[in-house]
Amino acid sequence: MLHGKELILATRPYAKEVRTKSWLYTLSTILILAFVFAGIIFIPYLAVKLLFGVLAGLLLVRMFIIYHDHQHHSILTHSKMADVLMTAFGFYILSPTSIWKRSHDHHHKHNSKLFSASIGSYPIATRKKFQEMSPRQKFGYLAVRHPLTIGLGYFSMFIFGMCIASFVSNPRKHFDSLVALILHIAASVCIFIFLGWQIWFCLFFLPFIVAFGLGAYLFYAQHNFPGVTFAENNEWAYEKAAMESSSYMMMNPVMAWLTGNIGYHHIHHLNSKIPFYRLPEVMKDFKELQNCKRTSLNPRAIMACLRLKIWDQEKHQMVGLRDIR
Repeated sequence: MLHGKELILATRPYAKEVRTKSWLYTLSTILILAFVFAGIIFIPYLAVKLLFGVLAGLLLVRMFIIYHDHQHHSILTHSKMADVLMTAFGFYILSPTSIWKRSHDHHHKHNSKLFSASIGSYPIATRKKFQEMSPRQKFGYLAVRHPLTIGLGYFSMFIFGMCIASFVSNPRKHFDSLVALILHIAASVCIFIFLGWQIWFCLFFLPFIVAFGLGAYLFYAQHNFPGVTFAENNEWAYEKAAMESSSYMMMNPVMAWLTGNIGYHHIHHLNSKIPFYRLPEVMKDFKELQNCKRTSLNPRAIMACLRLKIWDQEKHQMVGLRDIR
């Protein structure tokens, strides 16, 4: 059985893209998305428009994972065409490359560290720290982790977090966040005025609500699930964090396709250079990776993840507010 750095080294042969596959999956996703958008515009039935709007949101999740992999330099490396395409998509999805790469790279380097993991991730407070918070601080902490905040990730995580907060924190470095937000608002207004409220809702608002809501929850549940562990900064190890603090989210084949295999999150954190389409292959080939911490998208598993609020250092587990009280 391989452990630690030996396991990371063993996965290196899989950290190579098949360029034709990378382009095939990227362009096919864009074409399907364009077809769905065309259906929303030209099909006259509202019910079909709504259905296509939801489907568009799910396809945006898949395209975001492709963008995410490109930012990790695991696919379409050294391609100027891909760089232009992904930069444009970053603006479209309210995650310009400057803020997304900075925050996400930090997340990978500090995943599950108790006192430096909140950049690019949901904040974690220990039981002691939470009890020492003022009522206002407690409200703010719990508000960020509230199911409504996660579900409305379009506003909380992307419009505010990725665009407004990043620009305010460093206007010069994250000027592209302001540009993305301005373009987003301008596109919204133009679609509403020239194409009407139904197309605006189904083509613009609904896909973003679905994509960002699902994306925010996936990101939450990948590191906030029953059995997750967190460590003091001086006790932290990269490979341990990947296996013990990142979940394997079990999904049916359709959802696995729509989410770009991001459910294999423990493998992604072990070696972020592995292309998304090779993650199932790695899982199959390594028994060590099959012995992992799991969750799913069934309602019971979702509720179990959402109830977790605070890290209890004595119990060495995440607990809910009832356990604190």
